[in-house]
Amino acid sequence: MRGSTQDVSEAVPMHLVLSDASVLPVTAALSFGVSDPYTVRVEFSGASSTSTWLIGRELMAHGVLADSSAPAGTGDVRIWRDDDPSYLLISLSGVEGDALLAGAAEPFTRFLASTVALVPFGEESDRMEDEISRLIVSLLDA
Repeated sequence: MRGSTQDVSEAVPMHLVLSDASVLPVTAALSFGVSDPYTVRVEFSGASSTSTWLIGRELMAHGVLADSSAPAGTGDVRIWRDDDPSYLLISLSGVEGDALLAGAAEPFTRFLASTVALVPFGEESDRMEDEISRLIVSLLDA
């Protein structure tokens, strides 16, 4: 994602919860750009690997409010508050397996509030018009 004053980013310390309930430290680098206002890019990095996921901003916002009885998301990404609501859980399923990550909910809430300050929910398509026009021009010039 290109950097600009219209981007929001936040590094969030998290834990990868292993099947034996042990944990490994992970950093979730969240980024949002007004040129793609529907998406939050999350780069999870640990000691020996990195995995990047594109998560819908609306899904993340719903997840911050969800609980374990009704997590947000039904596919590869599910997000909800832990029984201790100060923690957020993110479940990821991919071709390489499943992962459960846990971290403080407050940085996610703060990050989402910063994205909403740039692009309020419901106004995403207004921000996409210029980007779509540039894409059409570049395709026609190719």
